Amino acid sequence: MALKQIVLRLARNETAPEGDDRQGYVMVAPLDAKGRIDLEGWQANKEYCEVKRFHPDPNEVADGWLTHNGSHWRIRYDEDHEGPDEGGYRLGDHAFRPGEYVTIASHGVTPLVYIVTDVLPFRDADAA
Repeated sequence: MALKQIVLRLARNETAPEGDDRQGYVMVAPLDAKGRIDLEGWQANKEYCEVKRFHPDPNEVADGWLTHNGSHWRIRYDEDHEGPDEGGYRLGDHAFRPGEYVTIASHGVTPLVYIVTDVLPFRDADAA
């Protein structure tokens, strides 16, 4: 299962009526034929499944890992200043294809909607 680099950008939300391309996430994850996160592919490639949060405010920038527990996918941050883990609304059910929308609980609290803008091959010489 090939890993993909997925770019999510802030879509229209209450706090950003026009959206904001400067805020979002870059995730590395294996996707199945339907564009959903593949659990078996993730289990085999966990060490590559990183997530980077980007934002114009440097205090909001963070890097973490895509994790899975039960039926829930989460973004886990390893440093206190990066904030609490963030969960997504049914991330395992969403197709990660350009134009699709996903919801992530910013700082583990505020649900914000993001649009998938890019899904690219992940290029890492060590990755499967």
